[in-house]
Amino acid sequence: MEAAGPGLLFTLAAFIGGFSILVFIHELGHYSVARFFKIRVDTFSIGMGKEIFGWTAKSGTRWRVSAIPLGGYVKFFGDASAASNPGEIPEGLSEQEKAECFHFKPLWQRSLVVFAGPAVNLIAASLVFAGFYFSYGLSVSEPIVESISEQSAADMAGLNIGDRIISVNGTSIDRFTDIGAVVRLYPGKEVDVELVRAGEALMIPVRLGTKYMEDRFGNQYPYGFLGIGSPPTKKESLGVFGALSEGTRQTVQMGKTMFTTLGQMILGIRSVKELGGPVRIANMVGEAAHVSFQSFLWMLALLSLNLGIVNLLPIPVLDGGHLVFYALEGIKGSPLSVKAKEAGFVAGAALMIIFMVFVTLNDLQSMAL
Repeated sequence: MEAAGPGLLFTLAAFIGGFSILVFIHELGHYSVARFFKIRVDTFSIGMGKEIFGWTAKSGTRWRVSAIPLGGYVKFFGDASAASNPGEIPEGLSEQEKAECFHFKPLWQRSLVVFAGPAVNLIAASLVFAGFYFSYGLSVSEPIVESISEQSAADMAGLNIGDRIISVNGTSIDRFTDIGAVVRLYPGKEVDVELVRAGEALMIPVRLGTKYMEDRFGNQYPYGFLGIGSPPTKKESLGVFGALSEGTRQTVQMGKTMFTTLGQMILGIRSVKELGGPVRIANMVGEAAHVSFQSFLWMLALLSLNLGIVNLLPIPVLDGGHLVFYALEGIKGSPLSVKAKEAGFVAGAALMIIFMVFVTLNDLQSMAL
């Protein structure tokens, strides 16, 4: 008998609560660095749209919770909108007002304020991963072929038991789990496996097999399969610094995986139907929370990593788009015109709306199948 899944209300509560935490962390990054540089912050909002409740701090910042629980923003003094795009800066500002205005700050300060949001999300993910490694330790095994499945990709390519794999498709391999992290990205593709056999270095091309992972709605997602088994794992206890190092390593590895997958979708190698929107993400968060608090926390770390990376994409209205404008300003020696920035923000907003509609339709279609 199949165990009952989380109900709709539980899923919504877990998703809204978890996502709001990630948004708060992200915006707190912007806010904290802005305040460090003595920039006036007019509004700190969790959610979008009409304010439900809030309060005004002594600093003048309006802290608020808004009606639409998707996203949030920090609005600086001088911003034309919540997206931090500047309008025409009013004339006649006092020196004190200019000193507190975001858009009068040096380019490097503005860049750090913008970069701080995604950076804090990446740091938060690393810290959660580190907490798991510190609490539960790390299971590791050497990247040595212990067994080979018959008629698998490894068998057909001529890999032998005892081979030590040192790289796959140019990615260095330090432990057995690194092999799977790379192999999964290339279902049905040929990859170069560099290994050491009896003291001799060899490079063997391997046509990977394809397996499919299925979600609760019956959607299948392909992943690469090599067909080798690992040596026995060893459990290692990690101290604080070891756990932090491993948490950072996990974040970097997952970040690389995200960029590789995104690139494959852009090139048409991987189907864009694999992209998940708010409906699919909400279901994943709800299921994780239903399993255990630890699963929920791990899922939030993954989402924090995703939020940090997505916000660094060079799309206006996202932090990465702002950083592109600042890079152009640095090259040009002066800010881009307000009209050019406004055009960029309109185009970026349109692109994000189209993307959100697309992934939501993706979600609804996948649930209906």
